[in-house]
Amino acid sequence: MEKDLLELQTLIDVHFEQRKKEEEELLGLKERIESRRAERAEQQRVRAEKERDRQTRIAEEKQRKEDEEAKKRADDEAKKKKVLSNMGAHFGGFLAKVEQRRGKRQTAREIKKKTLAERRKPLAIENLKEDGLREKAEEMWEWIYQLESEKFDLTEKMKRQKYEINVLLNRIQHAQKFKKVHGKGKVGGRWK
Repeated sequence: MEKDLLELQTLIDVHFEQRKKEEEELLGLKERIESRRAERAEQQRVRAEKERDRQTRIAEEKQRKEDEEAKKRADDEAKKKKVLSNMGAHFGGFLAKVEQRRGKRQTAREIKKKTLAERRKPLAIENLKEDGLREKAEEMWEWIYQLESEKFDLTEKMKRQKYEINVLLNRIQHAQKFKKVHGKGKVGGRWK
């Protein structure tokens, strides 16, 4: 019985030692799992932070590009407006330079362009309120009315001049019918 008790005692000791080892292994495994979990959580946090930084950089880059494009478009629009206003203001000077290059000859089209450039006024309506726009519109209407009246006067004058030219041509033809011809300009035997 003592032998059995001793054997049982050794089995119990072996069992408790084995159980102690298994518990130590289990604790070691739990610690490794916990450390791995913590490590994984840290990695995920770092990844999420990097992703946020990357997204922020992308958004900032996109915003910067959009700002640059908007600024470039605004600069282009300003340049176009400036060129158009300068063209309206300095078109006469441009025509004068072209005229100097070409010499004194001017076609009817060039004369018309030059006259229009001299008469054209810049609008300058960007900063006007409603009353200012009305005044500007009324001023332009008066200007158009004046131009139309000048056009009418000139067309009437042109019609009257054409009529006078026709009357004079008819008088000349009528006078030449009854004129006596004495040769080709001979007077006293000499040519004139």
